Amino acid sequence: MRALALYGAATTLGSLVLSALAAAPAGSLTAPADPASRAPSPEAHGTALAAGRALAQGIKFEKCPASEDLPDPIRCGTVKVPLDYAKPHGKQIELTVSRLKATGRTTGNGKSSGKATATPRQGALVFNPGGPGASSMYFPLVSRLPEWTKAAAAYDLVGYSPRGVGRSAPLSCMDPADFAQAPTQAPSHPSASYKKERIARAKTYARGCARNAGEALRHYHSLNNVRDLEVLRAALGEPSLNFIGASYGTYFGALYATLYPSHVRRMVFDSAVNPDPGQIWYENNLTQSAAFEDRWEDFRTWVAKHDKVYRLGSTPEQVAHSYARIRAELSHRPAGGVVGPGQLQAAYLTAGYYDDVWAQRATALAEYRKGNPKPLIDMASPRPEAAKDDENGTAVYTAVECNDAPWPTDFATWDRDNTKLAKRAPFETWDNAWMNLPCAYWSAPRQRPVEVRAAKGALPPTLILAAERDAATPYKGALELQKRLAGSVLITEKDAGTHGIAGGANACVNTHLETYLLTGRTPVRRAACAPHREPNPVSLDRAVPKRMPAAV
Repeated sequence: MRALALYGAATTLGSLVLSALAAAPAGSLTAPADPASRAPSPEAHGTALAAGRALAQGIKFEKCPASEDLPDPIRCGTVKVPLDYAKPHGKQIELTVSRLKATGRTTGNGKSSGKATATPRQGALVFNPGGPGASSMYFPLVSRLPEWTKAAAAYDLVGYSPRGVGRSAPLSCMDPADFAQAPTQAPSHPSASYKKERIARAKTYARGCARNAGEALRHYHSLNNVRDLEVLRAALGEPSLNFIGASYGTYFGALYATLYPSHVRRMVFDSAVNPDPGQIWYENNLTQSAAFEDRWEDFRTWVAKHDKVYRLGSTPEQVAHSYARIRAELSHRPAGGVVGPGQLQAAYLTAGYYDDVWAQRATALAEYRKGNPKPLIDMASPRPEAAKDDENGTAVYTAVECNDAPWPTDFATWDRDNTKLAKRAPFETWDNAWMNLPCAYWSAPRQRPVEVRAAKGALPPTLILAAERDAATPYKGALELQKRLAGSVLITEKDAGTHGIAGGANACVNTHLETYLLTGRTPVRRAACAPHREPNPVSLDRAVPKRMPAAV
């Protein structure tokens, strides 16, 4: 599930050898098609060749185009990768890249004031926010935040748009104007006629992806995202990879660690996807829908706790009733003519991801109850200027998840599983199902998920960050990832549910992250952090939050 697109509405060159060997994983000239078999594959040879070319060519960083809206001194460039790694001399596509060079200086307290000291450069730090379908071109901007000052002193901060995203060989499956149509319905327990309508829409959408992308469609998947990351590492001139992956970014980061363990220097998994092949992706989405029910209750409990402020009910059940009444009213009279149940659901799904929006979301409901719909309209209305990016992100999400693994092709299976789940988890179950239903009618070949695994000693220490009540990537996924990557360390934010906690509101989490990035040191196996403070019920600050956006 992608949080924001669900309804249409992110060392020295001398140590490297210019050869195919420079791109090979540990112990072999080529990456294995299946880590268990260690058998070489055409794609592995292609990756090695592409990485060798990228190392020789590098990236020409220049002033960023206006479309990226990135200020000086951030610079932008491109790196070429094969569309099909089995044909490395065939069609090439360009991925856009952003970079802010390491500042090389920091202060004792990490803030802008105080005496600056020199900081040795440790390489490039690449970030992927997940999705699939999100760009991290904005990542260098975090250098302005005090939580990232020391990392920005030691590392070049590198963002990029993965294949299919933004200007990186963009995918599109339908007209963005149609994608952003509003208002829409979002029944928690859909009728038979509504299901037939959504089946037809899913088939049309899948056909649109196949028609618009043609034969290229099959090449947008997680293994190619891993290969692209390996080529990007080489293009940056880095002998080993420093990487932070959030949400879906943890999954292909784990695949990278499986296929290229000797190329990992630092790797952070922020809000980990469950990498069990049996969970990719159908079962993971069912698990996610169940978890959102619990997180939705967390939000309602907080609103009820502050009933003197919001007057939406003094119990979670009363708050749910207030929400249901507003949802029913919008079904008949959309706010501003564009905010119906679908747009309402999209806005309040965000509350399941980030508690720093809780005050704004609760206030919008409270004001609507008082007869003032403007806050709700401002918050939940589709933004026409974002329609193209939203449609693009959803197209990439769909292509990657549908291509990555087998999906049930009989709607009866979807109907059975989601009808059963919606009885106990109605908040998000069916909307998540509709998001993924095109995969039932997908025409491109399916991948078989790789078994994520790293033996003891194969990897340097890696760091997993997880909030215990995260709904988008439930906590069990972090435990599963740690079990599969020997030597990994898990930092848990207890009794909290924010999705994407690196550089966020928890100082304890940030200390572990900063220590790891700067020194490589970690706790022995696991550590726990107390939850960050609950939101202030009267704070409506809409400034950019400290957290780094994660999408899944």
